[in-house]
Amino acid sequence: MANKKSALKQIKKNNFKRKKNKYYSKSTRTIIKKFKLELDKKKKLNYIPKISSLIDKLVKRKIIHKNKSNRLKKKLFK
Repeated sequence: MANKKSALKQIKKNNFKRKKNKYYSKSTRTIIKKFKLELDKKKKLNYIPKISSLIDKLVKRKIIHKNKSNRLKKKLFK
């Protein structure tokens, strides 16, 4: 365990960031699952802008890479 005050503060910050990143990625994954399970075409079309913006936000927050986001979008919206 770290002894310095700055190191302890960094550990706290890292834990907070990890939880926050996990929340964002998990919420995006659940919406993608709902999108995949949806059978109605009209409802599916309503999910597309929301999913796209969530994936872009993950890239902006540097949770996933830009290329991965492009792959996800391409795969989902075929």
